[in-house]
Amino acid sequence: MTDQERQALLTLAIMAAMADGREDESERAALQRVAEQVSLAGDAGASTLYDDVVQKRVTLDQATAALVSPDAKTLAHELCVGVCHADGALSDAERTFLYALDTRLGFDPQQAAAAKDFTEKAEALATAPLAATSAAEPAPEPAARPGAMTPEEQDRVILNYAILNGALELLPESLATMAIIPLQMKLVYRIGKAYGYELDRGHIKDLLATAGLGMTSQYVERIGSGLVGHLFGRGLLGGLLGGLAGQAVSSGMSFASTYALGRLAQRYYSGGRVFSAQVLKDTYEGLLNEAKGLHGQYLPAIREKARTINLSEVLQDVRA
Repeated sequence: MTDQERQALLTLAIMAAMADGREDESERAALQRVAEQVSLAGDAGASTLYDDVVQKRVTLDQATAALVSPDAKTLAHELCVGVCHADGALSDAERTFLYALDTRLGFDPQQAAAAKDFTEKAEALATAPLAATSAAEPAPEPAARPGAMTPEEQDRVILNYAILNGALELLPESLATMAIIPLQMKLVYRIGKAYGYELDRGHIKDLLATAGLGMTSQYVERIGSGLVGHLFGRGLLGGLLGGLAGQAVSSGMSFASTYALGRLAQRYYSGGRVFSAQVLKDTYEGLLNEAKGLHGQYLPAIREKARTINLSEVLQDVRA
């Protein structure tokens, strides 16, 4: 992958994140961090990409024209579909953006069919019902009191979700990465239900955003890790992120953010949802640092999970 193609992919990711017109502070900060990370890794022009998009100094035509190989074009489609679906179902503005992107990518009939199939699967993941449980997830809690879990059972569920999401990030398929946010939302749903709360998607999205874990920004930062991996000379393995270095970093991010989010949900719902926005954010940051320290301890389990997991079954169950 050339430097021009890497810059074009990052440019398109930023455009996709801004397509809905609802960019918030955490999202802006994430986009800027990604540009800085790629720039520090060796792509001197990347640091200006965010400003170029914001100031409309670069167009969709210019970004897509830099993508030469079929693989890079497919990657651009999957990347932008993932960004647009990160926070749920597509808005009309996001659909318009993706249509304009695919038109300019110039897919042949076979590529267009594959792109359409990917988009449909991505949308099914983004709108997956919260109450459904994947076969790859921990076994359902005892039925004596529906939804109830002891603290020990909650600990097991949180750790298993974190290991599962860390493992999904090690897989080369784009849809594996896309399953992580729906699974995080399911984790919050299950913890909330254990304390008597029936949560909807909007509430969980607000909780994540208040804690500083924006869904779109989280997804874009994984993309940045993958692009940094490419800049260090790792080969493209396929899927959304590719490079070995990027996958390793992203796996740690996914494990830690999922673990910290589960612990945050425990404290928040067991305490009656009385945390202020600042307390939520500070608590999550502290838990995230703790979770990062645990990643090495559970890395063998994450790798074993990645080796044995059946991605098709996981995706089918999550979308059920």
